[in-house]
Amino acid sequence: MNDNYIYLVFSKTGTWLSRLITIISKIKYVHSSISFDKSFTTMYSFGRLHPNNPFLGGFVEENLHEGVYKKFIDSECLIYKVKVSEIEFNSIKKEVNRFLEEKYKYKYNFIGLFAILANVPIKRKTHYFCSEFVSEILINCNLYESNKTPSLIKTNDLLKIRNKEIIYEGYINNYYASEELSIVE
Repeated sequence: MNDNYIYLVFSKTGTWLSRLITIISKIKYVHSSISFDKSFTTMYSFGRLHPNNPFLGGFVEENLHEGVYKKFIDSECLIYKVKVSEIEFNSIKKEVNRFLEEKYKYKYNFIGLFAILANVPIKRKTHYFCSEFVSEILINCNLYESNKTPSLIKTNDLLKIRNKEIIYEGYINNYYASEELSIVE
């Protein structure tokens, strides 16, 4: 029997938007992504389409080695490994593939991002912010329960997911150093 896992990556990059959200919300990790393997070369979320332009956002395929994470070398993260059944794993992949197939129609939900700080849900068709996207996928696949609508779910709410195992917390560049050490040992 194969074990199936998804990975939830919570991060703080140090961009001006990340710092602003941290100050206003008092949340350490303000960005969330979902990945299907622990290389983290392909993670899915909503964020910047280009590392140098915070105003152009949408559905993104992220890489912990590249983009905004490479630009901001002091980026920190918390990584959860979540055990799922094969059916749940396939269901999550199907949900993400739905976004991938039409990724250019999806935009970043800037209005919703700031409305959440006032506890006002704003759901816009084809517009998401990171935790709204991740929570909707997890809720649709019965992996996360909340009495909040996804447009009100913050990154720190996702920390309460069941079946989680913390596999790393710290600077992103140190994660790769620790992974290389464990491969050598």
